[in-house]
Amino acid sequence: QVQLVESGGGSVQAGGSLRLSCATSAYTYSSHNIGWFRQAPGKEREGVAAIFRGSGSTYYADSVKGRFTISQDNAKRTVYLQMHSLEPEDTAMYRCAAGPPGIGSRALSGNAYNTWGQGTQVTVSS
Repeated sequence: QVQLVESGGGSVQAGGSLRLSCATSAYTYSSHNIGWFRQAPGKEREGVAAIFRGSGSTYYADSVKGRFTISQDNAKRTVYLQMHSLEPEDTAMYRCAAGPPGIGSRALSGNAYNTWGQGTQVTVSS
């Protein structure tokens, strides 16, 4: 069964940091790619970062490169999104998603993922 539970969101001032967690089931962690996505009110969903299960390759949106890092803890079956130098523009609902292998160039496309967590809110104030 594919399960995803996000945590770690909150309110911070610009320049601050947060670490989001995406806890997964054993089945999910062993066989799925994991992506982080965000959506602000009135805006389209944006792929933020992804990590591929087999290769461990990571992918980032240009808007977060150098500020966000996606990583994983095999023992905890958890994928993290470490966010530094947060900006008000980063304010959004963040959700992690699981997708099957082989999505290739669609790493940051929400359509490549088929199971989603409930999300965790990140609010950055100026």
